[in-house]
Amino acid sequence: MKYDDASWHYGGDFPSNLPNEAGATHIGLFVAWCLLNDLGGELYLEDFPEDLEELKAQTITPGAWFIAACDEKFTDEDLSEEGNSFADFYYQDEKTAKYLEDYSDILSENMESLYEVPDSWDSYDKLAPAIKKRFDSWKLTNG
Repeated sequence: MKYDDASWHYGGDFPSNLPNEAGATHIGLFVAWCLLNDLGGELYLEDFPEDLEELKAQTITPGAWFIAACDEKFTDEDLSEEGNSFADFYYQDEKTAKYLEDYSDILSENMESLYEVPDSWDSYDKLAPAIKKRFDSWKLTNG
């Protein structure tokens, strides 16, 4: 199952002054958090552990890593069973998904578009506590 795809974002209303890579930042930050918090799928644990090590070392930004390692696509293969359950709840489900709301509230103040959020570890560091709080809350009711 595909949760998201950067190409879905850089068409249509995507700001013309931004590179297509800006359509991957919000996805990359979420996927990076999941992988760095032991919610990664076997794909990275067994088949591509060097990609995971690169992310852990922060030698590449989350969005750039996502583009390179995931070919701009966020799928259920990227996450473990628990990771997919959380992603469905927080990222995907129309009734419970709050990820983009948190992303916007924390990172896009004074920006015309969510796509202007910098692909950086600073953005990750600002957003990570909110994701962790949502995960911990979800885990209490779904663990």
